[in-house]
Amino acid sequence: MKPELLSPAGDMERLKMVLHYGAGGFYLAGKQFGLRASAGNFDEGELKKAVALCHEKNVKVHVAVNALPREDELSALPAYLEFLNSVGVDALIIADLGVFALANKYAPKPEKHVSTQLGVVNSETCKLLYDMGASRAVLARELSLAEIKEIRKNTPQGLTLEAFIHGAMCVSFSGRCLLSNYLAQRDANRGECAQPCRWKYHLVEEKRPGEYLEISEDQGTYILNSNDLCMIEHLPELMDAGIESFKIEGRMKSAYYAAAVTNAYRHAIDAAVSGEPLPRIWADEMDKISHRKYCTGFYFGEPGQYYASNDTLYFAASDVCALVEACDNEGNAILTMRNRFGIGDEVELLSNDAEPVPFAVGPMTDADGVSIAEVLHPMMVFHMRLPRPCAPLSLLRKPK
Repeated sequence: MKPELLSPAGDMERLKMVLHYGAGGFYLAGKQFGLRASAGNFDEGELKKAVALCHEKNVKVHVAVNALPREDELSALPAYLEFLNSVGVDALIIADLGVFALANKYAPKPEKHVSTQLGVVNSETCKLLYDMGASRAVLARELSLAEIKEIRKNTPQGLTLEAFIHGAMCVSFSGRCLLSNYLAQRDANRGECAQPCRWKYHLVEEKRPGEYLEISEDQGTYILNSNDLCMIEHLPELMDAGIESFKIEGRMKSAYYAAAVTNAYRHAIDAAVSGEPLPRIWADEMDKISHRKYCTGFYFGEPGQYYASNDTLYFAASDVCALVEACDNEGNAILTMRNRFGIGDEVELLSNDAEPVPFAVGPMTDADGVSIAEVLHPMMVFHMRLPRPCAPLSLLRKPK
């Protein structure tokens, strides 16, 4: 059975982009009760449009209702759940048992998926949640593949298992963190995490106030920082463990990030299902997006940490320089600029239907047909010949 590829959508722009690049399903959130308050998220009108657009493509929409609401917030939940029920969302992702009970009452149509925030680590919890009406458990990120295989063996087949395969990781158990609330008065469990685990810390000794001592471990002082997860080279093992839905983290990430990761994993899944080796080009795609040092999470043992400073925290081999708006059968394209580039630069064409194509930039004209040597202005419209025809939403990127 081919696993679902579940991609993030922080707003409508990112949803359209990732839909084009092959997402098998989306997870997103409305303006309330989600755990990414800083993402653009979807108002009610946008949610209706998102569901309609995805259903046209036979793609499912999972809405995160995974915040842990306080008592004074509960009264707003029934109406919100009724709205989600009415617009036809396919699943609700829930972390709180009270919210789960309310969802069963006010949103009976969508499937109920248990969020990774609940920290599901054994089959007995899975069975209990299934009896309560859950159709899927998003497993805790701290599980090994061997543990997941045992959970699958001892869990009702009607309960599907979902696990994260790519993206940022959290220093706290399944994201249940109080650090942001304590240090910044922003509750991570209600979508407002300030990510203090990424901050640089110093030590102050009681009798030497004002003297800041560096906390150093190997290369730096980011003692709570975590590596990023990347499992693109291990999809057959994930499938063998019984995971039916592969989840990409990143509702806060750019449209390019979400599209490039989805595109690569879509091709990697196709290869794994066919029993073919992973083409190296798709594994290499992971280095062309913004990321911390990669690891395999807890799937094969302890993931380790990344201690470098802010200057070297993220790696990316490429920047997006243009978006294709239209292209004819001969490769003549209309594009809009995202980052500066010019004639003679080496760039790559990223599309949803073929491997990335490197080429040197040739003649270009502006929107009025005047020859130009560079594209200089953000969102500038220009024309150029591409090495092959491609669909709108294809991207040009420039290696760093």
